[in-house]
Amino acid sequence: MAEVRGVDTWREELASLLEDTSGLLYAGETTSLPPFNEAESTEAVAGIVESGNEMEPPPETLKEQMTEFLKSWCEMLLELGRGCKDILQQTVVTEDSFIVQKLGGPVSKVSGRLRFLNEYLPEDRDPVHAWPVIFFVFILALSALNLNGHGGVAPPPVKKVVVHPPSASKIQLPDGRRLAYREIGVPADEARFSIIAPHSFLSSRLAGIPGVKISLLEEFGIRLVTYDLPGFGESDPHPSRNLNSSAFDMLHLAEAVGVNDKFWVLGYSSGSMHAWAALRYVPHKIAGAAMVAPMINPYEPSMTKEEMRSIWGEWLPRRKLMYYLARRLPKLQSFFYRRSFLSGKHGRIDKWMSLSLGRRDEVLTQGATFEDFWHRDVEESIRQGNTKPFIEEAFLLVSNWGFSLADLQVQRKCYRRGIFPWLRFLYSKAECELAGFLGPIHIWRGMDDKAVPPAMMDHISRVLPGAIMHKLPNEGHFSYFFFCDECHRQIFSTLFGSPQGPLNQATDKGDIFSEGDVEEQSIASDSTEK
Repeated sequence: MAEVRGVDTWREELASLLEDTSGLLYAGETTSLPPFNEAESTEAVAGIVESGNEMEPPPETLKEQMTEFLKSWCEMLLELGRGCKDILQQTVVTEDSFIVQKLGGPVSKVSGRLRFLNEYLPEDRDPVHAWPVIFFVFILALSALNLNGHGGVAPPPVKKVVVHPPSASKIQLPDGRRLAYREIGVPADEARFSIIAPHSFLSSRLAGIPGVKISLLEEFGIRLVTYDLPGFGESDPHPSRNLNSSAFDMLHLAEAVGVNDKFWVLGYSSGSMHAWAALRYVPHKIAGAAMVAPMINPYEPSMTKEEMRSIWGEWLPRRKLMYYLARRLPKLQSFFYRRSFLSGKHGRIDKWMSLSLGRRDEVLTQGATFEDFWHRDVEESIRQGNTKPFIEEAFLLVSNWGFSLADLQVQRKCYRRGIFPWLRFLYSKAECELAGFLGPIHIWRGMDDKAVPPAMMDHISRVLPGAIMHKLPNEGHFSYFFFCDECHRQIFSTLFGSPQGPLNQATDKGDIFSEGDVEEQSIASDSTEK
């Protein structure tokens, strides 16, 4: 009956529900078990224990904790930035704010002109958010290119400043200060011509005429005396120096080293301001002046607007900043000096002096000879490690000199002030005398000089028409004066004529350029012009 109905037994129905009939045992059934294996049982138990241990989470490492900490801080900073952004939008970037009222118009004009760039952005990108991201990526890429710009080549090692033992001769000035000096060429008693050369900024007595040969000085009978400005090298600082005190320091040096007659003064670059001062304050002791790439006060009141605009337009922004600080905030220059030439490390001259170099200057300054000279000169200049003399030197250049270059021009002055000179004028000719510097002034100007702009030389020619200007095609600020034997010979030949060797006291004493000769030549030339 059951088979006819097709009804399963209750055991088969239970097995179909569990879907496994092999693992069920029913009453009255038996099955055979495999033999017990102790080793397999031990491994199984061990596996169970290990699986139980794996369920426990391992302890966090310090790295993971720091990572989570930084993530939390970044999230906090992100929220802080969003909060600041909301504050700015609600307070600063509103139509009523001062900033929007002042800058809204110009910014709108600029953004309107640059709106065509938005065409290059995807259509679904907001320009306000897209352009800051593009700018940020551009800065990162530029930084990466700058870091990898050497192509894997390591930069040359930076040389450190070396302190050398003292080597200067010294004199004591009337105020008790010691002035360090150096002399080369012929001895004092055989000198046909004596030249005193004050050095320029970031230089020392070791500079003089860089690379000049002793044999050339002897050929012309020249005695070259150089000295350290107050606070530079081995010279004592001056408590309150100015260009007047600088001129008398030069005069006392000449007397102390035995220059009994007139001497020539040689000024190069910014050191020429001390030469100008000597022409103004001690003209009776100066036979003549040689100026190579001379600097003048960039704030000179007698300059025209065109001259001043042209001069300042030639300089690098950093150089303009240093001149501005020297005039307005001189003490702030100490910050820059401590991070450049007073940092204890050497550097390039164009970087430290904020100069742009011409082609010949670039070739010269990259040579080993110039580099060795420059490093040694800087080491001597900063020997005392004090910023004050450099701040004073920069301030002297841009402050009121106390005179104008026009005061050096030879001119006839007649004194008629007061009642007695007026009465004398009625019955006789007025007393007149020549004023200004009566000796010759020679100026050498490199036409490719980037440190001394052409407008500065044009101003000198305008206010000193009697100065003799020598234009040097293709020459820069350094190329004509540094390590150029032929250039040095040309300078000496221009100043002193044909070389005559050292002075023979028995026969040649009368050939020395004297004060009377200078005055007679000047008066003669003045009368000839008339």
